[in-house]
Amino acid sequence: MKGRLFINLRIDFYNSRLFSFMGNYYLDIETTGLDADVDEILTIQYQELNRYSGEAVGELVILKAWESSEKGIIERFLNETSFLDAYDFSFIPVGYNFYFEHNFLKRRAEIHGLPEIDILSKPFIDLRVIGILMNRGEFRGSGLDNITGKTISGRMVPVWFDSGDYSRIVDYIEMEAEEFVKFLKWLYIRMPSLFGEWGSSFS
Repeated sequence: MKGRLFINLRIDFYNSRLFSFMGNYYLDIETTGLDADVDEILTIQYQELNRYSGEAVGELVILKAWESSEKGIIERFLNETSFLDAYDFSFIPVGYNFYFEHNFLKRRAEIHGLPEIDILSKPFIDLRVIGILMNRGEFRGSGLDNITGKTISGRMVPVWFDSGDYSRIVDYIEMEAEEFVKFLKWLYIRMPSLFGEWGSSFS
């Protein structure tokens, strides 16, 4: 009995540590363009999310290249988050169209001689596919500015950067993050009921 109790306590302790290390994080970037070989990352923004509701539970962190450098903000991201932890679930990126973020972060880190950043090789949650399905399978018109309260796209970010209007970039990032979290929370509420409807079709 004592041995079994000890084993159960060990398992409970391991599970509590395991789940305490699991974290969902909103992740996004802004860039000077679309070509990861020549364009640069201007900002990296991330925010901890509640794994069971999608609610933001931490402050939105915005790492700004104009306050240091592109290399500097990539290094800060790697140093200040658990992205590179051996346990893949300690930093689960949650975002929209991660193919873009993946290409830029991986290539720009490589250019600066930094550790590899490979979003698509670890657990991640990309809501883009849901946006496409909500748009009747059409890629065009499935951006966040079409399916949420986000009023503008990120095309103006390089323009604001070139003119030194950094406050507008920050305002845009905060607005986009807020609208993304609203969309995520809505999905957390609606998707289980859709799953229930789908499951009931088998009975």
